[in-house]
Amino acid sequence: MIRENLQVVQKNIKAACARSGRSETSVKLIAVSKTKPVAMLWEAYEAGCRDFGENKVQELIEKYEQMPKDIRWHMIGHLQRNKVKYIVDKVWLIHSVDSLRLAEEISKEAVRKNVKVSILVEVNVAGEESKFGVTTQDAVSLVEEIAKLPNIVIKGLMTIAPYVENSEENRLYFAKLMQIYVDIIHKNIDNVFMEELSMGMTGDYEVAIEEGATYVRVGTGIFGERQYLNV
Repeated sequence: MIRENLQVVQKNIKAACARSGRSETSVKLIAVSKTKPVAMLWEAYEAGCRDFGENKVQELIEKYEQMPKDIRWHMIGHLQRNKVKYIVDKVWLIHSVDSLRLAEEISKEAVRKNVKVSILVEVNVAGEESKFGVTTQDAVSLVEEIAKLPNIVIKGLMTIAPYVENSEENRLYFAKLMQIYVDIIHKNIDNVFMEELSMGMTGDYEVAIEEGATYVRVGTGIFGERQYLNV
């Protein structure tokens, strides 16, 4: 099932890239494996997945220990400062940096472990109270502050759009994130490499690609409905 689902998602990515005049290699698929058992991750791995996204630090660490080391792990959930030390040397990219205090903790642990950590700044574009992320008004200034910290590299922006029945409703949020992304590029801030836009999930990733996403985060579309495990 997972292999077939992946083929469908990859076909949709290819079609969305074609519609927007983009190369399909410009979009990377993250298999959102939160709450999924390791056996399912292996299925996805064997079908070619190398990018996996997790929401919880403990779950990411447990799977990191059990899975091949060529996997690129993405921390896509809210990250608590006291958990940073466990993952700075294990993750490929932290998508969910939404405050200077969190960035300072990542920087401190990265210096301690002598690693460079790539991050995305999470922007709450839709202004939903239930979501984390810096406001659109404060996004640029937060990027400028984080850029001053050692051993941390800003690679782009991330957003979690609202849950909607019609994916077109989220197009304006993806377009807004792209606008902020371009504004930051034009500022030429040291230590900021605007390469990635992480936006779009199972219900709206095709629209996100049309608006410039370079990472799409797909869970249900690959693994099926969520299973909540006590991990």
